[in-house]
Amino acid sequence: MEIKKDILVRTYLLFIGMGLLCVSIVGKLVYIQQAEGKYWISMADSAHIRYEEIDAERGSIYSEDGQVLSTSVPEFDIYIDFMADGLRDQNGKLFKQYADSLAWGLAGMFKDKRAAAYKKELQQGYKQRDRFYMLKRKISYAQYNQLKRLPLVKLGRNKSGFIAVVRMKRLYPFRLLANRTIGIARDSNKVGLERQYDSYLRGTMGKRLVRYIAGGAGVPLEGTEEEPRDGSDIVSTIDVTIQDAAQEALRKMMEANQALRGTCIVMEVATGKIRAIANLGRQPDGSYWEDYNYALAASEPGSTWKLVTLLAALEDRTASLETTIDIEGGKWSVAGQTVYDSEVHGMHETTVQHAFEKSSNVGMAKLAYAYAAQPSRFISHIKALHLDTLTGIDLPGESRPVIYKPGSRRWSNTTLPWMGFGYNLSITPLHTAMLYNAVANNGRMVKPYLVNAILHEGNMVQRNEPVVLKQQICSPATLAQLKICLEGVVTGGTARKLLTPQYTIAGKTGTSLVADKGITYSNKMYQSSFAGYIPANNPQYTIVVVIRNRPGAAKFYGADVAGPVFREVADRLYATRIRMPADVIEANDSIGYAYQVSYHTAKNIFRQMGIRAADSAGNKQVVNAMRQSNMLTVIKPVEDSAGGMPPLAGLGLKDALQICEGYGLSVTASGKGKVASQSLPVGAYIKQGAQIHLTLQ
Repeated sequence: MEIKKDILVRTYLLFIGMGLLCVSIVGKLVYIQQAEGKYWISMADSAHIRYEEIDAERGSIYSEDGQVLSTSVPEFDIYIDFMADGLRDQNGKLFKQYADSLAWGLAGMFKDKRAAAYKKELQQGYKQRDRFYMLKRKISYAQYNQLKRLPLVKLGRNKSGFIAVVRMKRLYPFRLLANRTIGIARDSNKVGLERQYDSYLRGTMGKRLVRYIAGGAGVPLEGTEEEPRDGSDIVSTIDVTIQDAAQEALRKMMEANQALRGTCIVMEVATGKIRAIANLGRQPDGSYWEDYNYALAASEPGSTWKLVTLLAALEDRTASLETTIDIEGGKWSVAGQTVYDSEVHGMHETTVQHAFEKSSNVGMAKLAYAYAAQPSRFISHIKALHLDTLTGIDLPGESRPVIYKPGSRRWSNTTLPWMGFGYNLSITPLHTAMLYNAVANNGRMVKPYLVNAILHEGNMVQRNEPVVLKQQICSPATLAQLKICLEGVVTGGTARKLLTPQYTIAGKTGTSLVADKGITYSNKMYQSSFAGYIPANNPQYTIVVVIRNRPGAAKFYGADVAGPVFREVADRLYATRIRMPADVIEANDSIGYAYQVSYHTAKNIFRQMGIRAADSAGNKQVVNAMRQSNMLTVIKPVEDSAGGMPPLAGLGLKDALQICEGYGLSVTASGKGKVASQSLPVGAYIKQGAQIHLTLQ
């Protein structure tokens, strides 16, 4: 009996304990729901709903003539919420009604599946009640607009369940062209203008609430968006035509010579605008790519630096162009070291001018060594020319020049003479361009720059104007002598291969022995360069070419490697961009003329030929471009009846088409030659989309 009683007691205690546990659990559940319910609901919402940033549309980068160099385009990921109220109402009436037509529309639009496959895919998503079903990734803006017109989708998000998640994709239409200068808009490591002007280009982020569902997918909550502020646009100084010429000329030479890297800079003389920077580096597979901005990389400049040495000597009057100097046959010993000319020529007594034109290292070393008692005087000229500081161009990554100073640890008895011909110092090719541009600009040194303006929604935010760093780099007398020497290099010196009868060139060759990673001077690796300006008698563009050759290259002299690149770019500039003074053209052309032409064409022709014309066209589209008996070129309006259709007789078909299409007319034409008659009479009312027939003869 005792055992049975003991078992019953234990059983009752177990039931009582379980009952109390159940009561406590139920009590806790009630407490959580009633007393703490709002708190835990808010915690759940915070875990599944949060604000996310919306990228602003990044601004575009344009060339000076308005061509897009870098821009952002939207891409869309398309999802479907199969639990949307509109799809589930009335037992899925809308979905069943439009499933077939939607499938046919998707198949016709994307052409990657049959309509039956799309219908099966839609039905499966609907059946599984998928709240964020991925339909398509990375569709274009045009495809997105087409998608919005499809059955069901056009009813809107709430009824169709279609959700578009947009992201911006950066495009570079010209690819390699000025790639390193324009830059790359990577999140982690931007370069070029994309980095320098990032604060303007990127705009201001927006934000929106996103609900996260099973699988980690996020669904934006409609109506919670705070719109982003789009970025500003950048108008650069780059001229696409010039950039293309520089890039192509540089590429051809580098491929032919299997060079390691190179750069070509084109700078507008009067303003300092950089019209082109081409940079190419040899890749492991032997191809060339804009992998680094070599225009901003400092190195020993070699003989193009001799212009600084000559300027110092002439300005301080330690020598003149007629001063006789012994160039020791091309070999001179100083402070226990030997200076060599590029070749042992056996020449001794010559003038300073001839030594410069023949690029004698010995001659320039002796001019610099004249400052041995006061080396700081020579260094002061370098400082005055802003060659010891950054140029300040609006690009990141510019290397700081290395100019040794008297008394420093690296200064020795040989530093000064070696500086005379471009060694024991480092500057960038852009510094060289700035120096030669100052000579071309009558002694006025301007800061190089790459951006004309910053625009936001078409409104001017910032305009960049030329900045003068130094009004006069030297006396007018010294400047005149420098120009004589630079022209002499081409007419009878080391760059005589570049001589052309079409226009004049002034410049200086450079060939420097350089070292690199794992490459010593004994490997005979040379850097070829040419710096100059055109036309020498009316400077408009400064061009600097620097190419680092492979060790042991058979062709390495500046005139043979950098010179042809300079000449090819100069030829293109002369043919397309050089403007000669109007009085020169008028003096060579005494033939009168009169043409009926579109105003746009007349202005383009006169601008490219550098002809100044008196313009009284007003708002007329058809004009007479003529040279009158007094040799004055004028643009006059063609007289017509007030308003309406302009007269097209006498125009070429291209001009007539441009004018008609500008009015929104549909044009047909017959015959050959110029317009003889038009079906819409002069002065007739112009209706958008109307037909006009042009008869040519």
